[in-house]
Amino acid sequence: MNPENVVVQLCTKGMQAEGEGREADARDLFLRAWEAAENDYDACIAAHYLARHQPTPQETLRWNQECLTRADRVGDDRVRGFYASLHGNMGRAHLDLGQADQARKHFESAAEHLADVPAGPYGEWLGLCIARGLRATDTAAGAEDENPIRALLMRLCERADLESLSLLLPAYMGSLGRPEDEERITTALRMLHAERRLPDPEQTALSHAIRLRSAA
Repeated sequence: MNPENVVVQLCTKGMQAEGEGREADARDLFLRAWEAAENDYDACIAAHYLARHQPTPQETLRWNQECLTRADRVGDDRVRGFYASLHGNMGRAHLDLGQADQARKHFESAAEHLADVPAGPYGEWLGLCIARGLRATDTAAGAEDENPIRALLMRLCERADLESLSLLLPAYMGSLGRPEDEERITTALRMLHAERRLPDPEQTALSHAIRLRSAA
């Protein structure tokens, strides 16, 4: 983004106001950015931030859709790295409205575009957000409280077993459902199982989770 761009400058000030808890000031700055936009690229940026300051889920969805529409109109490399975030925002907005099927489609699109996001903390955070959306809309996985891996993680959290959590949690929380992600989870489960240091109930739960994945 061009730091000399008026829209970018206003959005930067808006983000600063946001970080300081000045929500009304932030919304005003983002609205001014929207009004100052002279092309679809500028409008895409401003709409992205405006979507975060809407009073209803419906309005949030409307502004996220506006943002995505403007990005599609730009259609070049300037917005290529935006799509993972844009579809993730659309997914979350649909999910807030109870529209799980529409949300799922956008989270899947977000996952497909994640490779276009530069490597680093932001990309890692965005990947976790997308993975969370995919888990929330995965009807094939059954109820969340019946998930054996989640149940095991909850036990580890209760005991504050940081070593086990550091091995298993990143693989589970970051999974986008791709074969390589599923293999990463299975590998983490097997490595933890091989240590044979968990209490018997947790070791049994671990074996159960591995058997289920092997039979799938």
